[in-house]
Amino acid sequence: MSDRQRILVVDDEETLCEALKFNLEEEGYEVDTAYSAEDALVLDLAEYSLFILDIMMGEISGTQLASILKKRESTAGIPIIFCTARDDEEDMVSGLDLGADDYITKPYSIRNVLARVRSVLRRSADNVQPARETIGHEDLRISLRQKTCFIGETEIRMPRKEFEILSLLLSNRGRVFSREELLKKVWRDEAVVLDRVVDVNITRLRSKLGDYGRLIVTRPGYGYGFME
Repeated sequence: MSDRQRILVVDDEETLCEALKFNLEEEGYEVDTAYSAEDALVLDLAEYSLFILDIMMGEISGTQLASILKKRESTAGIPIIFCTARDDEEDMVSGLDLGADDYITKPYSIRNVLARVRSVLRRSADNVQPARETIGHEDLRISLRQKTCFIGETEIRMPRKEFEILSLLLSNRGRVFSREELLKKVWRDEAVVLDRVVDVNITRLRSKLGDYGRLIVTRPGYGYGFME
């Protein structure tokens, strides 16, 4: 890679850290490792292109670290991949709710991890939104440049995936997108993403948008759309 992207791997298993570091560097990435969230937090985190986080660590877990990263303006837009032994649905949903871009369970193949990394970094670099900087309906406005959503003067905070779904629906008002289309456009090239992840994100969006949430309609057997 001519413009090397920096990745931070945070995992308390030193052997796994070093294996990921070696293989990612072979792919051309610049990679740093940290064996705890505490070690990671002393680094200049805004300089990274991607975080790969274990969940089960010491006093500060991977999910707590992800929450810290998403609350900091300097790191809020940097994608996160959870790489963890915890594979139940509740953990997956919790990770996605924090704004994670992917969730890989151990044991994993290095080939799979590399494919996920390429996919997440490619999506992060792509500008798939329309050329307009601001779109909306009545008092509901989103800024595609600043990645913010407001209803009137109130900012509505949401993870990246929810924002991308809302941007897509608002940019194509009146059109119904199937779950498969939403997966392809918002979770592009990811190896395994279940249909229910779309439903979970739509449900959260409706809840956060209050009265405007009812405009995100379900067309049974077809999918979802924003209908004025």
